[in-house]
Amino acid sequence: MRLGPIRVWESPHRLVVTWQINGHWEFDPDPSHASEIEVRFTAVGPEQTAVTLEHRHLDRLVDGKAIQDTTVERGGGWSTLLELFAETAQSS
Repeated sequence: MRLGPIRVWESPHRLVVTWQINGHWEFDPDPSHASEIEVRFTAVGPEQTAVTLEHRHLDRLVDGKAIQDTTVERGGGWSTLLELFAETAQSS
């Protein structure tokens, strides 16, 4: 699935990408409709990393309410994705 371009890549600390998805979960080529996702990785110990995710500019999404409703109905969203990420990281 095409989401949008990478705006910032500061390995291994920070990633910012655009989210150009409309309310039907389809790519929207208009950059003025894009939200942004920023993920930060911060070392909190020798074997621990804090992951912070911010999804901003949701007001720009075309039919963004439909995306939120679908996420709630399906029990998904960023919290579920981050939980899966944590489980995978812990088992590695």
